[in-house]
Amino acid sequence: MKRTVLITGATGRLGRVMARYLAERGWSLVLTSRDAARSAPLARELRALGVGVATVDLDLLSVRSRETLADRVADAGVTVTHFVSNARSLDTLECGANGLAGGQAFLDELTVGVVAPYRVLMAFAQHPAHDLRAIVSIGSQYGEVAANPALHIDSPGGSPVQYGVGKAALHHLTRELAVRLAPRVRVNCVAFGGFEGRASVAVRDRYGTMAPAGRMLAEQDAGGPVAFLLDDAASAAVTGHVLVADGGWSIW
Repeated sequence: MKRTVLITGATGRLGRVMARYLAERGWSLVLTSRDAARSAPLARELRALGVGVATVDLDLLSVRSRETLADRVADAGVTVTHFVSNARSLDTLECGANGLAGGQAFLDELTVGVVAPYRVLMAFAQHPAHDLRAIVSIGSQYGEVAANPALHIDSPGGSPVQYGVGKAALHHLTRELAVRLAPRVRVNCVAFGGFEGRASVAVRDRYGTMAPAGRMLAEQDAGGPVAFLLDDAASAAVTGHVLVADGGWSIW
C-alpha cells in the first residue's frame, strides 16, 4: 500500500527536516502550515525527489480549521496512512519578566499541544477515507523532567512552565491513544532534547556540560527517530512508547 504521511507544522524548523528525511526514503507527504502558501517552496523541493506532495492549511487554534482537516484532505483525493503531529506556536509560550505564564497563553499552549492534536488524530483514525496505521507525536525532554534552573539561569522564562506541562500531557495522551486506537493504529512519541539554533551561546555551552552526549541536538538528529516509529515493520511491536532522544539529558 502507498505510504502517505501527514506532517503538521511542516514549514517549521523540525517539520522541514522530518519532511525531507521521509521524502528521501520514498514517502508521499501532506504538509500543513497555518498558511498553505508557505508550504509551496518545500513542496516543490520534495516533489523533485520524485514523491507526491500535497499542501493544506491548518490553524490548531481555529476550531473550524482543525475539525475539517480530515475531510479537506480526503476531498483532495489523498488517503493518509501515517501522521506526524509536530505543529506548535511560539506565541503560546509568552511569560512575564518574572517567568509567570499568563492564563490565556497557558490555555492556548494546552490547546495547540494536546487538545487540538487529539481532535485531529481521532478524526483521521475514524474517517472512512483514511487508513491510519501509525501516529508519531513530537514531545520533549521537558515532558519527562522539569526544566533545570542552572540551564536557564539568565532568563526565568527560558523554559515556560506551560511548555513542559503541555508536553507531559502529550506524552500521556500517547499512551491513552495507543490503548484506544489499538490494535489497528500504533501511537508513539519522540521526546527530543534541546536543538541548537534558537538558544544563546551561553545556553548551548551549559547544555553541553549537562548532557552525557556533550552537546545540544543538531537538525540531522530529528529524522531518524520519527522514521523508525513510523515504520510498520521496524517498529511493529512498539506502541504507547515515548522514545527519548535528548542526548541523555534526562537520565541523570
